[in-house]
Amino acid sequence: MQLILRLYDRFSSLFRELAKFGTVGAIAFVIDTGGTNLLRYGVHFGPLTSKVIATVVAATLTYLANRFWTWRHREKSGLAREYFLFFVLNGIGLLISLLIIGFVEYTLNMRDPLSYNMSLIIGTAIGTLFRFWSYKKWVFLPPDMPTVDPHTGLPETGDACPTAPTSRRACRAHPACQDSRPPPGRPLE
Repeated sequence: MQLILRLYDRFSSLFRELAKFGTVGAIAFVIDTGGTNLLRYGVHFGPLTSKVIATVVAATLTYLANRFWTWRHREKSGLAREYFLFFVLNGIGLLISLLIIGFVEYTLNMRDPLSYNMSLIIGTAIGTLFRFWSYKKWVFLPPDMPTVDPHTGLPETGDACPTAPTSRRACRAHPACQDSRPPPGRPLE
């Protein structure tokens, strides 16, 4: 029983993130798959065009839900930076889906709705695994990560902290660092 409690304590935040990410993903999946099928079979767009349009709509809603619900406790490194990275990583996830759809449609020449939807599901599953990993790594940063320069998108270096904390917030709170830093707005001497 102790082992289970320790595992729960250690992984509870990951379980909560996964549950929220899964909920947002399920809603996005319905929007993406439903929209793709509507565009493909209702409006008669091509298989790849249908997927691209539906994914852009679903990704926009997913970004907002993940930023303000799933990972709202994480560091905010700049809306423009997050938005840009989010859509670049979604573009890679979309490319994974498009490759699978294109392979099924054009290489295997399987153009029936069942084959199309199976390729959608497989592409979405593989793309989702990539997106979950990449969002946590590059978009929605943990609160103890260094702050990010909004102009470059890179972590700010600042002065070296003698205690080598994991974040600038911790460094600013450390007495030795407070003494060694100039007041805001004053250049280094």
